[in-house]
Amino acid sequence: MLKSDATPVRKHPSARDGSPVAKDNKRTQAVAGFLRQREPAAEPVIVEGAVIDQTPSQDAEPATEPLRSSAAAHGAGEIELKLLVDADRMAHFNAAPVIATNARNKGTRKHLKSVYYDTPERTLRRNGLSLRVRQSGARFVQTVKTDAVDDPLRRGEWEASVPSLAPDLALAMPFIPEKLRGHLEAQPLEAVFTADVHRHARLIELPSGAVEIAFDRGELTAGDRSLPVNEIELELKSGSAGAIYEIALRLAEHGDVKPSIRTKSARGFDLAADKPPSALRPRKLRLDPSVTLDEAFATILRSCFLHLLQSLPAAEDGRNPEGIHQLRVSLRRLRSVLDLMHSAGVSSNVDTLRTEARWLAQDLSAARDWDVFRLDTLPTIATACPSVAGFDALGQVAAECQSDAYRKAHDALDDRRCAMFLISLGGWIETRGWRNDIAAQDLGQLADPAVDFAQRILSEQYAKVLRRGRRFKSLPAEGLHRVRLATKRLRYLSEFLLPLFADRKSARKFSRRLAGLQEQLGAFNDMVVTASLLDRLGAEPEGAIAAAAIAGWQARASVGVQPALQSTWRDFTAARVPWSRQTPQN
Repeated sequence: MLKSDATPVRKHPSARDGSPVAKDNKRTQAVAGFLRQREPAAEPVIVEGAVIDQTPSQDAEPATEPLRSSAAAHGAGEIELKLLVDADRMAHFNAAPVIATNARNKGTRKHLKSVYYDTPERTLRRNGLSLRVRQSGARFVQTVKTDAVDDPLRRGEWEASVPSLAPDLALAMPFIPEKLRGHLEAQPLEAVFTADVHRHARLIELPSGAVEIAFDRGELTAGDRSLPVNEIELELKSGSAGAIYEIALRLAEHGDVKPSIRTKSARGFDLAADKPPSALRPRKLRLDPSVTLDEAFATILRSCFLHLLQSLPAAEDGRNPEGIHQLRVSLRRLRSVLDLMHSAGVSSNVDTLRTEARWLAQDLSAARDWDVFRLDTLPTIATACPSVAGFDALGQVAAECQSDAYRKAHDALDDRRCAMFLISLGGWIETRGWRNDIAAQDLGQLADPAVDFAQRILSEQYAKVLRRGRRFKSLPAEGLHRVRLATKRLRYLSEFLLPLFADRKSARKFSRRLAGLQEQLGAFNDMVVTASLLDRLGAEPEGAIAAAAIAGWQARASVGVQPALQSTWRDFTAARVPWSRQTPQN
């Protein structure tokens, strides 16, 4: 089963559960970064008599863009894509027709050794930075990198030549935020983990562009733990970024590959801490109020794609339940923006992408439902009812259902259909494919101010919520579910579009009340879901009393939640809508 992050392989003769583990397990995989855009070569910078090399070298990765908004530098630089593959399939991909037919030569081979540094408190890591020294032959290169912020395609990177594998903090300081410099100067740096990678690189030329393809095999090591690295890197040398996606799609047709933005740095630090991948919530969207609709679509889609790719490793790893949850949220956000674009007349590929996002989300739903039941609902009620027997037995049956649901989710994530969806989505966003999908009569509105479109869409969706919420006090469960769905869509649209409006104070107040309403409706819906899960657990004799206790508890709670829900609805409907008679900021 293809996974975005292999379980760490311990150098001890057995794993944590006592079963034998082979250090060179060929079925384990490592993750790769997905599309980083870099600045063109620049002149060297002199810092205290040293030369900071900002140009790509043969022995180190090319320098990425300076630390600034990715949107501001979106059009310039180099683009890089990595694909996760099974270790025993690397040679298979090297012989793929797209490579065999278009490779200029047999390529070059390098042995790259890297050491990653941080303070004992992990100051750099906690602030989205990494510091690495890499050796290739007799050359040593120190690199400072930033995490992706607003765009999965781009990261910052700065390089400096150093005499050994020991870091030179003084050379890194110009590229460290000023607020962190004092902390770094007061704390010693320590080696956290190492990377040992063998790389075979070849140049591929297509009519659309020239791409360097590198096959990386190696290992990350932190103390007594290790993690294999098996990935294919595609780096654009000239031409269109479409060349990268063309190759990636043809490789995906040739065998199992998977894109990801989980960096070696992230993998190594989690390996050292012996913890699962993190699942991040989406960052607050930033939109210049004067942007066109075309640019707004690009920014929103990049944000959704970033959140999706950031959620994948934790969802695939399975140890952190927030992974599945955030992946489902990212797919709902993506579907919301695709629906939004459909409202603007974009069709064809939008319909296909919506179908694929819906397919993937459906196969994740059961896993999330059982996570909530096992980790929240069941223990909460069991603690409140200590005299009721059968909760342990009920929990065991629920755990089996949860495992089955996770197997289904992982099967979907490992399916080649998922990889094709991700690569196609990334290419469509990067090339702004919606320009070719939009109806001719609607094409002109892409150049119009996004705020005009936003005002119409938000007004329509707000009115839809109010219509579904008529006679709110007497709405049955089915009616409240319809209100919840409309409210959820309005919340996503608000997250996307409210930054376009000038009244930030009103926007924050409206957003808080909208979020409160969604939370209350979600809590009510969880009770309905719990009832369906109890039905699926079956009539296990040992857990029957506990199941009845949960059903009774939820029935009582559903009555108690009604006053709070009605109060939240009144607060929401009384809030001033921030897009009413608003103009964009100057």
